[in-house]
Amino acid sequence: MCVFFAGSATMAHYKGEQDDWLIVYLKYLLFVFNFFFWVGGAAVMAVGIWTLVEKSGYLSILASSTFAASAYILIFAGALVMVTGFLGFGAIIREQKSCLSTYFCLLLVIFLVELVAGVLAHVYYQKLSDELKQHLNRTLTENYGQPRATEITISVDRLQQDFKCCGSNSSVDWQHSIYILSQEAEGRRVPDSCCKTVVARCGQRAHPSNIYKVEGGCITKLEQFLADHLLLMGAVGIGVACLQICGMILTCCLHRRLQLHFY
Repeated sequence: MCVFFAGSATMAHYKGEQDDWLIVYLKYLLFVFNFFFWVGGAAVMAVGIWTLVEKSGYLSILASSTFAASAYILIFAGALVMVTGFLGFGAIIREQKSCLSTYFCLLLVIFLVELVAGVLAHVYYQKLSDELKQHLNRTLTENYGQPRATEITISVDRLQQDFKCCGSNSSVDWQHSIYILSQEAEGRRVPDSCCKTVVARCGQRAHPSNIYKVEGGCITKLEQFLADHLLLMGAVGIGVACLQICGMILTCCLHRRLQLHFY
């Protein structure tokens, strides 16, 4: 009988040590995950901020706000990831089941937010070409140089200088522009921003040696630029989402192990 109780005690002690080892192992794994998760959140937020700050000049000439919305969602998700990361470190160190439950719920919320951003980016990517073809030429011909469209005028000028292009499809598009046909153009055939070297009224001479002549015009350049940014936002979002799935699995395992350990 004593042998039986001694054997049971030994088995319980062994099981307790095994549980302790598994908890420590899971804690280290979750700690490493949380570090990379926090870094990923910083990367997501940085991509979103960079997209809005560095490239905001092009947003006013887009027909929809889906591109900007995707960037804002990434910034929100990145900030939430960083805050959640700090909470995760605290939950791991304290080994509190309530903190781990909160951490898991926040991971799930962030995953859903990034999923929405990914869907928006994918939907916008699919209709990007059609939107630019329908909207950009109309923007250039109807809004450029108008008193109430100063922001659009600045955006178009920056677009043509940055991408070294002229017109929606070609420089010929400017022949139908309200601005070019008006007296305010002072004889310009294209805006000065089409010129390789911008000086006052350089747009009066529309020769290939003076202005940019790019096959496909600004539409091709802008479409490629937006597509690259959408792919970048999608890749970063998918990477962090994959990390989150691992984190949620590890959090569930640690939470379950702590329950069994304390009971």
